[in-house]
Amino acid sequence: MSEQNLTKNQDLVLNQLGKSKTPMSAYDLLDKLREKGLKAPLQIYRALDKLTEMGLAHRLETLNAFVACAHPNCHENELIAFGICENCNNVWEFSDDEVSKRLDLWAKERDFTPVKTSLEIRGICAKCA
Repeated sequence: MSEQNLTKNQDLVLNQLGKSKTPMSAYDLLDKLREKGLKAPLQIYRALDKLTEMGLAHRLETLNAFVACAHPNCHENELIAFGICENCNNVWEFSDDEVSKRLDLWAKERDFTPVKTSLEIRGICAKCA
């Protein structure tokens, strides 16, 4: 799962996110990675900041948690959206050109310049329904 030129801490965090079935908070990551030498929350937050900046991880705003990017380097300028099951916490990452176009049009009509777009759809997955 390692990508680009990651530091040791970034690599550890990204690999742990990749192994997780559900989103992880910074403190979840710290608990899992203590034995690997990560001892302070700041180490985790620095790694997460860089990984999200590089597009290798995403922060889920509503959960205050992180997931590894399901499709690294394939959506530089596209809208990235997430379906989140409120029961099992599984997350599905997707992009949709139509939704992206609609949001772009909305912004253009209002002379609005988006800085960050985050779309999270919360509900119940088929497995949990």
